[in-house]
Amino acid sequence: MRDFDFLQPATIDEASRMLADLGDDCRVMAGGSALMLAMRQRMLTPTHIVSIARLDALRGISFDAREGLRIGALSRHCDVARSPLVQQHYPMLAAMAAQVANPQVRHQGTIGGNLCYADPATDPPSCLMALDARVTLASSRGERVLGMEEFLVDYYVTAIEPDEVVLDIRVPAPSADAAGRYTRFRRTAAEHRPLVNVALSVRRSGARCHEARLVVGASTPIPARVARAEAFLAGKAVTAEVAAEAADIASADILAVSDSRGSEDYRRDMVRVVARRTIAQLFDLAIDGDKP
Repeated sequence: MRDFDFLQPATIDEASRMLADLGDDCRVMAGGSALMLAMRQRMLTPTHIVSIARLDALRGISFDAREGLRIGALSRHCDVARSPLVQQHYPMLAAMAAQVANPQVRHQGTIGGNLCYADPATDPPSCLMALDARVTLASSRGERVLGMEEFLVDYYVTAIEPDEVVLDIRVPAPSADAAGRYTRFRRTAAEHRPLVNVALSVRRSGARCHEARLVVGASTPIPARVARAEAFLAGKAVTAEVAAEAADIASADILAVSDSRGSEDYRRDMVRVVARRTIAQLFDLAIDGDKP
């Protein structure tokens, strides 16, 4: 790791101006779990690190019945997993956060840093997209809000401007008939990054699905909603056959990647299995023969 200057701004405005002045020679550090690894491997060699750890505006988790959930960008994954507010109102989000990477990362890494890193094989983006979350970006020029589908652009690429920091993540208040489930698949228990993840958020009454948001990630360049599968589920009483057909649609419609971790065909097969399982578990269906 090369030498660098460590800067600690006291306000968002000060941090933004540092980022604007230093440009590509600097990087923002929140928890540092991803950044330090990249620097040790010489993937990144910044001359300046701008630490935002002292910015209290980026902290805290709160809930309002009308406005929904606010998660400060500096909230750690373990903070999200343990929050009584998240557990009560967004159990799928709490369950997802409890599975991110490993205990060391969950206790050091932040949800804002995770989104900015934009690793395609991670957990929070898919789950947040299914929940229709928004990302608030702040700079000395003011604030702007982007949906997850706007914020995530490509492999390790987001829509954040060079002088912006993530302020918080906002999740709409759930309706009375809301339900959701997040499922991830790893090839081995030793792996920390999922090969496939599927997040499903629905409005339902019993077995009938009124509305669905189905997101597939980890096997795609960025998490992506599967519009045709969502439309197929909406308005139906979900049976084992309906779950299987929706999963087939999801498998067929994604832009699957092929790399050293898995071929395109293998990833599509696993998306089919995981999507089917996710739908079945959410609607309390028994489906056999779907083990990877």
